[in-house]
Amino acid sequence: MNYKKILIAVDSSEYSLNAAQKAMDLAHQIDATVAAVCVVDASKALGNFDVGLLPGEALLALTKEAEQTLDQVGKMYMGKDLTKFMPEGFPREEIIHTAEQWEADLIVMGTHGRTGLRHLLMGSVAEYVLHHSKVPLLIVPLRNTK
Repeated sequence: MNYKKILIAVDSSEYSLNAAQKAMDLAHQIDATVAAVCVVDASKALGNFDVGLLPGEALLALTKEAEQTLDQVGKMYMGKDLTKFMPEGFPREEIIHTAEQWEADLIVMGTHGRTGLRHLLMGSVAEYVLHHSKVPLLIVPLRNTK
């Protein structure tokens, strides 16, 4: 397969940014175009009453965090313009939708590598994308930092 368009799914986590760097390295080696998607998970805005934020304020904070994450990933892209997507919705669904709309050849995501009960309780965006996306997926574990 010839990968010409790589979509990197990111959030502000360490494992996500590690995967972004690996994707940039790959894109440079194969001369691929890169885009990044950082989904604003509106459902998180509804659950922030305990930290004193109203849903609108929480959504604004999540949007700002997504913008900062995309800017950080953009700086990794070796001075080239990075196409950025910041949809609002459920990350697992929006990543797939964005990949299809942008006609990506490959999705790159990081994973925390949780297993067992912690995995079941936390869910896994990467696992959902793996099983539901028509676009090939490269999952980069955090332990792969070299």
